Amino acid sequence: MAEFNLQDELKRYGPRPEQPVVVSPRKARRYCRRLARTHYENFTVVSWLLPRRLRQHFCNLYAYCRWADDLADEAGDPKLALALLNWWEGQLRACYQGQAAHPVFIALKDTIKKHDLPQDPLLDLLAAFRQDQRVRRYETLDQVIDYCRYSANPVGRLVLHLGGCATPERARLADSICTGLQLANFCQDVAADWDRGRVYMALVDCRRFGYEGPMFAARECNEAFRRLLKVYCDHAEDFLRGGWPLVTLLPYELQLGVAAFVHGGLAVLAAIRRQDYAVWTARPKVTRLEKLRILARCWWRHQRGTLAGSEP
Repeated sequence: MAEFNLQDELKRYGPRPEQPVVVSPRKARRYCRRLARTHYENFTVVSWLLPRRLRQHFCNLYAYCRWADDLADEAGDPKLALALLNWWEGQLRACYQGQAAHPVFIALKDTIKKHDLPQDPLLDLLAAFRQDQRVRRYETLDQVIDYCRYSANPVGRLVLHLGGCATPERARLADSICTGLQLANFCQDVAADWDRGRVYMALVDCRRFGYEGPMFAARECNEAFRRLLKVYCDHAEDFLRGGWPLVTLLPYELQLGVAAFVHGGLAVLAAIRRQDYAVWTARPKVTRLEKLRILARCWWRHQRGTLAGSEP
């Protein structure tokens, strides 16, 4: 599959395709795998960390999220994005009723059936994407955290269902990890989010540190901005570390993947701090060598049986 292009994909599989296409379950699964590999730079690593039996199902869920995300961000117009998200929700509801024509839902239908996936987390993700079309700023941190409840936390809960280990306590800890990852991503992508017309740092905090609208527009990386971003990096770290006990409560086969995600989020925060919070001019990244070191360290502890008892 070439690089995913939303307009081309809508012509093939959108609400009004240029011509009807019948996709077999085998081709639908392959479509989701290729979409994951095309979009997700870490897919190869993540697929290695996952149990083999879950890799296709992970791809199916990822393809669902990827399509929804692109419908929200690449449509080019909020009204059109909302209409397309409504169509996508209709496809999801039809899938739960046993009807699927889009390749993502043909593949996802099997995942839903085998793992008894609840519908609500998938709907919650769409609620977050709709919110992005209507809400550009948040007054308080609590409102930002509530947004994460819809934009990030459903993913962790779905993974728990894939692993057959969904419980209220595990869900609470998974929520903490996912919220931490989402906040780390907000800190990493301040510039890209601003270009989309969105800011995920609460207005009350911006006012508290004296970083106002004109400074955003000028992309100023001054002392006020550094202090502001530091607070959000610290919040992200607190959530990630707060969710770490989940590793102990997971089946052995899932521990390595979840631990790597937590360490990866912490590594993003470390990269932001290393460049003194100057995220306007360069997006902080975790180097390939750093990723390999994280994976090697987690893998070694996992093999020794000490991963769950260690600290991130």
